[in-house]
Amino acid sequence: MTSIQILIVDDHPVVRAGLEGMLATQPDLAVVAEAANGAEALELVELHRPHVVLMDLQMPVLDGVTATAQIRAHFPRTYVLVLTTYDSDANILRAIEAGATGYLLKDTPREELFRAIRAAARGESLLAPTVAARLMGLMRAPAEASLSAREVEVLALVARGASNKEIGRTLHISEATVKSHLLHIFGKLEVDDRTAAVAEGVRRGLITL
Repeated sequence: MTSIQILIVDDHPVVRAGLEGMLATQPDLAVVAEAANGAEALELVELHRPHVVLMDLQMPVLDGVTATAQIRAHFPRTYVLVLTTYDSDANILRAIEAGATGYLLKDTPREELFRAIRAAARGESLLAPTVAARLMGLMRAPAEASLSAREVEVLALVARGASNKEIGRTLHISEATVKSHLLHIFGKLEVDDRTAAVAEGVRRGLITL
């Protein structure tokens, strides 16, 4: 039986070691490498061409969402399964839009993780129940009330106190475009200013402070 080759990407050595030990109990799962950030992950995917990447989201150097998008763009036969502690709407949307095949939380039971990895290796999607519920809620929400991924990015930067100029520089867009995004955000969240937009974004789980 051919083993499913796995790359573990997480900036915590203890987490990587724990996952490797857990996966070693399964004869059809083989960890071929570990990475501490998204940049290392890209190098190791090119070197090992694993079937599945277990990807954390919040990491230094290069975050998991950006790494996921690049892996899926350059190595379409490698599938990315997000394994994280973060289940906000913004994180879920960004990861799925980047091409993640599945999205699990780190409190996922062992057998469910094994099942998700095997599904991912076949190109099939498996979502944690809470994540699936959030996605269904977002899909059922009126389109006009749902923020786009870019609007969520803008709102997150507003929450950090960034000015329009700083937001534009960070996202490589013009100040005029930032203002346009803010107007759309205010309209969708039914608020009148930046402070209220941040408060409403936090209340809806779109961003975290």
